[in-house]
Amino acid sequence: MAFKLRIGSRPSRLALAQTELVRARLTAIVPSLLSEIVEIRTSGDRITSPSLARVGGKGLFVRELEQALLENEIDLAVHSLKDLPAVLAPEFHLAAVSQREDSRDVLITKNGATIASLPDGARLGTSSLRRRFQTLKVNPRVEVLPLRGNVDTRLKRLAEGSIDAIIIAMAGLKRLGRLDDVKCTPLDERTFIPAGGQAAIAVETLAHPSLELGRALTAFNDSRARYETSAERTFLATIGASCATPVGVKATANQDSITLRAILFAGDGSGELSDEIEEPLDVDLALSNAESLGTRLGERMLARGADRLIGHE
Repeated sequence: MAFKLRIGSRPSRLALAQTELVRARLTAIVPSLLSEIVEIRTSGDRITSPSLARVGGKGLFVRELEQALLENEIDLAVHSLKDLPAVLAPEFHLAAVSQREDSRDVLITKNGATIASLPDGARLGTSSLRRRFQTLKVNPRVEVLPLRGNVDTRLKRLAEGSIDAIIIAMAGLKRLGRLDDVKCTPLDERTFIPAGGQAAIAVETLAHPSLELGRALTAFNDSRARYETSAERTFLATIGASCATPVGVKATANQDSITLRAILFAGDGSGELSDEIEEPLDVDLALSNAESLGTRLGERMLARGADRLIGHE
């Protein structure tokens, strides 16, 4: 008997490319799969405000997809994991996480410059407060301007000369096949810590999916990506970060250990905190290890005043 799925996706080119990756992987797992991609335009797609933080944050890219799940219009929703709130409502379930793409941010310019080499007054576009503050730490002489829109829109702005540089996620550039079209400088994620969940694709379902769907998504799930992003998301939940919080957090798991590194800025740029933690990874308790790591780093940063920085959002 054929296995039928309705897969919800935002209509952007990147979102659809990511959804096609999910569909292809699920089809490889379940050859009898018959699937339909249901495009759902979210509030985040419709709102043109330069700052999503002022109108609801990244959750605006999720709300309508979750509503479609509740109304049985789709069976699963595909998201960029960094857009998914760290704590989901109880009726929803983060059912699977894809194998992670390159999680670094990347600087794109017309000449392949680095952030430090950008000249005084160079105009750098980003809608992310985290990227803004990280950039200004490296080169306080640049002018950071708000920039929203999909990857193609941002690259067009750069080509037209209205801005001199942009910072975007390397993963999106790769998934759209645009890496060879631009001059880019990857940013070292030890110092330019990315957003929690960056470069991973999330599959969200209702809290109790069908047995058949649950089995397929268990096979789809990438263990390493799940460990890393679980640590990151638990850290964000522990410190009470919202979609508007300028925070970077990155876990790195290998066969024997997992490291978690984070940086948090006050929303007005008046202060920052950074910390990291590492511990052995027990393969039998890996997911709970990762979540415990996120909790402990979050509590450690709260003890150092993270809540006061978040209060400056």
